[in-house]
Amino acid sequence: MARYQAIEITNMIMIENPQTGQILVEDRRNPKWPGVTFPGGHVEVNETIVESAIREVREETGLEINKPSLVGIKEWPLADGARYIVFLFKATAYHGEIKASKEGAIFWTTREQLDDYVLPKTFKEMLPVFDNPDISALALKNRNMAGQWETIWQ
Repeated sequence: MARYQAIEITNMIMIENPQTGQILVEDRRNPKWPGVTFPGGHVEVNETIVESAIREVREETGLEINKPSLVGIKEWPLADGARYIVFLFKATAYHGEIKASKEGAIFWTTREQLDDYVLPKTFKEMLPVFDNPDISALALKNRNMAGQWETIWQ
């Protein structure tokens, strides 16, 4: 069995206002994964995972985050045998003013109001990883005939 495999590495960051409990979301324009979600993106060459999270937030929201906390991962297999891994961060220390980017509109909302928006596939299943310290991973596996994933929280 091979010990190495191709991996696509990304990040996603929940920014929470500690005074109001509101969360910062992005209404993504990406047709491959559209809807309201948290900012994030790919890890670039020669960039640490934390550096990539800070950069993605700056690029997509205009905010500078301080000391984002790694809360878990989301992962699933790709059709070519590779793996897709999303490092999930939470940040409550930030400064600056929010501004939209080419990725989409940026705005504050509540967890409860997320139900009012179009959400990308498997986004809602990922939320417990951000909020429940007893859950550190969401694994998607065994896609069924309808294209739906089996979800496993660990």
